[in-house]
Amino acid sequence: MTFKMEPSPKKDLFFIEEDLKKLSECLREVLVVPREEFFNHPAYKEIQMVNSYLYWQISEKAKLVIVAQPDWITNLPEQRKREVLNIQYKMERGLIFPVSLFSSTSSLPEEYIVEEKMDRFLIIQQNIWTKLPYKIKESAIKEYAQLWDSWTNFDIPEQTPAHIKKYANKFPTEAGSNCLSATLFAVTGQEWIIGEWVHPNTFMIGLERANFLPINDEIKKGDVITWVNDEEVIQHASYHIDNNLFFNKNGQTFFNPWKVTHLNKLKEEWCEYEMKVYRKNATCY
Repeated sequence: MTFKMEPSPKKDLFFIEEDLKKLSECLREVLVVPREEFFNHPAYKEIQMVNSYLYWQISEKAKLVIVAQPDWITNLPEQRKREVLNIQYKMERGLIFPVSLFSSTSSLPEEYIVEEKMDRFLIIQQNIWTKLPYKIKESAIKEYAQLWDSWTNFDIPEQTPAHIKKYANKFPTEAGSNCLSATLFAVTGQEWIIGEWVHPNTFMIGLERANFLPINDEIKKGDVITWVNDEEVIQHASYHIDNNLFFNKNGQTFFNPWKVTHLNKLKEEWCEYEMKVYRKNATCY
């Protein structure tokens, strides 16, 4: 499995509750953005920031977002710094690594470590990340990636189309690619599509334009399987290479590889959703 490191975002984000009294004397150099404006602001929707900070899991208690340059947190008084960093864990934002992921802890700045639930976590901010030795970062990122998606995969079948072989069992180098773009890429052979962040309606239009139709039949080589919720919204899709082996990607982060996986694993992971099969209509040209 080939893996490359994810770069850290250029801006620091701090998700906090509404009470700013303790920080009032420290906010002259930052932007304080209300939650609703933040999540609707085009500047903060860049895919790397979305994936790095895990917007989708941030607590509803986070009503404000501090947008700061990397040196802001560094220059805070020690007590205020610890308070802000502890809040980040409670707000469930991303870029928080268990200290146990690091091969060496001697170079980790103690003031960025919080203790919660009998464990220790490093709150990653841009300024400290750039200062960590490369080997330590590389090791931690590899360990972190395995929390997202196991590195177990099947060998690439000999009959796999050449364009899929190029990406199978590898990690992306850019953020955004998801299961829907991976499946459309497999279907169309259009290489640029694999890097897109494709949404369900776009996916269905692409599938229809590729002449794929829903069927009620056993799956065959080249079929596409989708999993939909009660509202018929696609939650996942995958491309059948052959013999129940699929070209698959879970999620849109750097930590989700394109890999060859088995139908049984897909059924296990998406069992709460309805499975639908699509096949290319051979009579269409």
